[in-house]
Amino acid sequence: MKYQQLSASFYTGARSRVSAQMPQGCAAVFFSNDIYPTSADGTLPFKQASDIFYLTGVDQEETILVLFPSSAQSGMREILFVRETNEHIAVWEGAKLTKDQARAQTGVQNIQWTSDFEKVMRIIMNEAEVMGLNDNAHTRATIEVETREARWNKKMRQDYPNHGVYRMAPIMHHVRAIKADEEIDQLKRAINLTRQGFERVMKMVKPGVLEYELEAEYLHEFVKNGSRGFAYTPIIASGANACVLHYIANDLPCKDGDLLLMDVGAEYGNYNADMTRCIPVNGKFSPRQKDVYNAVLRVMEGAKQLLRPGVMMADYHTEVGKLMTVELVGLGLLTTEESQQPQAYKKYFMHGTSHFLGLDVHDVGDWNIPIEAGNVFTVEPGIYIPEESLGIRIENNIVITNGEPLDLFADFPTTVEEIEAMMSN
Repeated sequence: MKYQQLSASFYTGARSRVSAQMPQGCAAVFFSNDIYPTSADGTLPFKQASDIFYLTGVDQEETILVLFPSSAQSGMREILFVRETNEHIAVWEGAKLTKDQARAQTGVQNIQWTSDFEKVMRIIMNEAEVMGLNDNAHTRATIEVETREARWNKKMRQDYPNHGVYRMAPIMHHVRAIKADEEIDQLKRAINLTRQGFERVMKMVKPGVLEYELEAEYLHEFVKNGSRGFAYTPIIASGANACVLHYIANDLPCKDGDLLLMDVGAEYGNYNADMTRCIPVNGKFSPRQKDVYNAVLRVMEGAKQLLRPGVMMADYHTEVGKLMTVELVGLGLLTTEESQQPQAYKKYFMHGTSHFLGLDVHDVGDWNIPIEAGNVFTVEPGIYIPEESLGIRIENNIVITNGEPLDLFADFPTTVEEIEAMMSN
């Protein structure tokens, strides 16, 4: 395993928090992801489903977790099914977890082979009244292929048509949104790798360098230090490209006088960093670039202070919009009259300021309840002026506490002066 794993006690606690919210008589089932095919005999790299990883830390395919906390049989309250290993698999793919290894890693005592799942499930469902089925209920999800989870959920409904169905996603969204100290430490490791990549790239930026050359430098630093790579497809956008919010071609040269927007994060142990920095290709901000940059920075600093327990996210985004409107008027992008129109700022700042962060870059969480201590958010305001070929976004990752918000990027170069000084060295 390339990365440092969380403790078995963390996963035991995570399952306890989920089990405590399940209704009486409910047996919940969580499935791993598939290994997805490409063409011929090719496959994509395996990426574990976040919910089963959160509950077990098992990072291999064909894994199933059953939680039945109200079972009369103590041995049936938690069961983990893992793929049975053998000499052939060990030679061709590498050995899978043994039962003893799975038990030690997860804290689950009843470990079974995946091939026995249906047989064991029939015993469980004789006692259970409701089956808890999970799904990807993220509001931004667009799913065009049938996942392993969806396939098995459909089979469970067919096999047990007289059992009720309880949705597990709302429980998972709330529980996962409150990050434990071990999770914060894992996020810090991803962020530290992101910083190392950023420092490496800063030495490479100069007029004429290609965007994908900088992407390669990030990847080198991440993988060399135990990451599987990028937390998401990186955006390395120079000049006008920075005004394309999800620009991922990364195939053009960086020109003298342009700003370079880099939205990049490292993955570490399935946890994700999410950083954006804008730097001048030639090492010096122009007066206009500096003014716009400082306006974005002021909004980011103001937004961070608004992220407090008890605040509703909808209200938070409204207040950030007010901060941005003031800055856009100051930059001459909006007139005072225009600024009175509802959401006039969206002409130049068209995306949200914050999202949950964790095992998924756009992590799960309940947007309809107040912010809580332990939530982790991005803060990423931006101003995009296509007619000036200028796009600036600054993004840090923030842990909500009962006091001051904790900025996990607090020691990163952020101000104009810090960035120029770093590039001059």
